[in-house]
Amino acid sequence: MNRILVIEDQPQMRKNIVTILTMENFTVLSAENGRLGLELARRETPDLIICDVMMPDLDGYGVLKALREESATADIPFIFLTAKSEKLDIRAGMNFGADDYLTKPVTRDDLLAAIAARLERRRSVDAAHSGRGFQPDFSSPAPLKRLGLTERESEVLLWVSQGKSNAEIGIILGMAEKTVKKHMGNIFEKLGLEGRNAATVRALEVLNSPARVRN
Repeated sequence: MNRILVIEDQPQMRKNIVTILTMENFTVLSAENGRLGLELARRETPDLIICDVMMPDLDGYGVLKALREESATADIPFIFLTAKSEKLDIRAGMNFGADDYLTKPVTRDDLLAAIAARLERRRSVDAAHSGRGFQPDFSSPAPLKRLGLTERESEVLLWVSQGKSNAEIGIILGMAEKTVKKHMGNIFEKLGLEGRNAATVRALEVLNSPARVRN
């Protein structure tokens, strides 16, 4: 059974999310602020975290930054939940390493769909690389240029490998979604691949830091 940590300072919002997830048979942990949530995440290592952005003392960005810097929590899928919906705010969240960004008020279906997508991607990546000692380094798209990609295509593939959608990549890189789709078509053609999952696996193979050290 998957364990989900909800970090939300608004009591009613936190209660609503916890209720929805409990009814879907998730094991749910909750925290009323960023510092308590960070402590709980470190202690319990949940399968996924849903976190508000605007919180006193330690905001969601601070929570995510701290988690991404620690090996035990760096790969936990992380979904921001916030009233903010401006592109710059979404871009900031994604650049910090968020896996998804839901705006309040979020519907039950949107919440569950985002959770399902992130958990499925985590399972797929874990299964694909089980026992291989993979430690992908997402700090730079430069290694992906070895595949024969342009700099921009490499940037797009870097974010694809982290589970971002075309729309999210467009926001992060400051380009139209149709431009992202064009880059994706070029990537598939150059690498001889048929879909995003295959592209993700290929990218992770290149971004695997032990492999890069051996080279």
